Amino acid sequence: MAVVEITSLSHPGVEVFATLTEAQLRNRLDPAKGIFIAESPKVIGVALDAGYEPVSLLCERRHIEGDAAAIISRCGDIPVYTGPRELLASLTGYTLTRGVLCAFRRPQLPSVEEVCRKARRVVVIHGVVDTTNIGAIFRSAAALGIDGVLLTRDSCDPLNRRAVRVSMGSVFLVPWTWIDNPQPLLNNLGFKTAAMALTDDSVPLDHPQLLAEERLAVIMGTEGDGLPHHAIDGADYVVRIPMGHGVDSLNVAAAAAVAFWQLRVPDYLSREL
Repeated sequence: MAVVEITSLSHPGVEVFATLTEAQLRNRLDPAKGIFIAESPKVIGVALDAGYEPVSLLCERRHIEGDAAAIISRCGDIPVYTGPRELLASLTGYTLTRGVLCAFRRPQLPSVEEVCRKARRVVVIHGVVDTTNIGAIFRSAAALGIDGVLLTRDSCDPLNRRAVRVSMGSVFLVPWTWIDNPQPLLNNLGFKTAAMALTDDSVPLDHPQLLAEERLAVIMGTEGDGLPHHAIDGADYVVRIPMGHGVDSLNVAAAAAVAFWQLRVPDYLSREL
């Protein structure tokens, strides 16, 4: 452990926590050098358990031998930047959760085929841009039997700092990658697609034929407008969640949790991918 006392934003190495934007952290020109930030000992621990490579830590001085001690001991010989609570809050713009942030190397993402190879239930996140919703969808996916997550490129990055925090580290537990033109590719991989949308010919979520599908991809749309017409028209099923009191829709994260539970494979708790 190399503890480094910092006093300002100009200290080399601190920029990943304080001044770089999410786009700069992703480093799209050279993804192999991309970074993402995980926050709190619990979430950092999930990332370490999943094999992610830590680069550096930012930690309140009082937590180095406190809440963050176990995490620091697992991270090997990487820099641990530290300072008083007020300084670190001014660097990051908010008080640190449990006093610690960790910068991780971005992984090389699998192909769509790799994510789907052994999967029976996947979700396609189509154009969802709210980081809180992305994190919540991943958390439900991990808990409720979804084997893989596929995101269209107009969706929010799952390794956005807030998405990681809201997911409580579930983004590290479910395989995911980006996808273009989802329906034809998923059909070629043996999946039926179920677009969650309100149309005149939609079927209820508990339709027996849906539950009987061996491989199913659930397609979730944007927070405001839902799925685009081409995504609905190209789906094998259009599916609605029956609701009362005149309510016609749920927040996308809530709808995802309901759909995942209803469409789960019965033995999902015991399956290994």
